[in-house]
Amino acid sequence: MPETIGDLAHEVRSKNAGPFWITMELFLRDAAGYAVVADPGFLNESVVASLYGVDASTVRLFLVPSLNVVKISFPRPVPQGSLHDRDMHAGQHHVPLALLPLR
Repeated sequence: MPETIGDLAHEVRSKNAGPFWITMELFLRDAAGYAVVADPGFLNESVVASLYGVDASTVRLFLVPSLNVVKISFPRPVPQGSLHDRDMHAGQHHVPLALLPLR
């Protein structure tokens, strides 16, 4: 029984989308998992904003149903490589999203 988004996915990853943005990609195992994650009542800009402490108006969600992929982008909290940047490649930002509990 899947308990988190990560349980529904082949892969959840994050990466830089330039020095000022982070992108996360959810590769869902099947259409059923995609339907759960792509449901705006479950995952939306407000949920992502609360997970990452960013303004919901800056969060962008891209749905790709033909590939069972959900892509999320939002501005980095600090520019890449700046003094307070703790994850220069944004490779660890996906963890809170992968651990988001399902209803």
